[in-house]
Amino acid sequence: MAATNIAILHNKAWDWPLQANDEFVKVIEDSEHFEVGLDAKYFTPKEIQVRTMGDLIQIKMEHEGRGDDMTSRSIMRLLSLHLLRCYKLPEGADAKTLKSNLDDNGVLHISAMKTQ
Repeated sequence: MAATNIAILHNKAWDWPLQANDEFVKVIEDSEHFEVGLDAKYFTPKEIQVRTMGDLIQIKMEHEGRGDDMTSRSIMRLLSLHLLRCYKLPEGADAKTLKSNLDDNGVLHISAMKTQ
């Protein structure tokens, strides 16, 4: 079996506010599928929603947490993170095959097959 080179694109169309060090999002796309990995380390799978709306991918993340800051007279802190982004599906991508997965490193992988 011959090795196949798959191009890794740095795509400004996938501008992601949580990407570390202002790096570009890496998009892998070929004639059969596409995949993108987005930094989502502040969220759990239950706090992430990925869905399609026509030819768009909607990514919604919401996290609210509380913590005690014992150095400031036990003042309660509330952390609230809300993120909503929409991206156009790559040409030929089949929205019915869209999958998302949050890995152990906090990277949200979104992928779909392309129609032949």
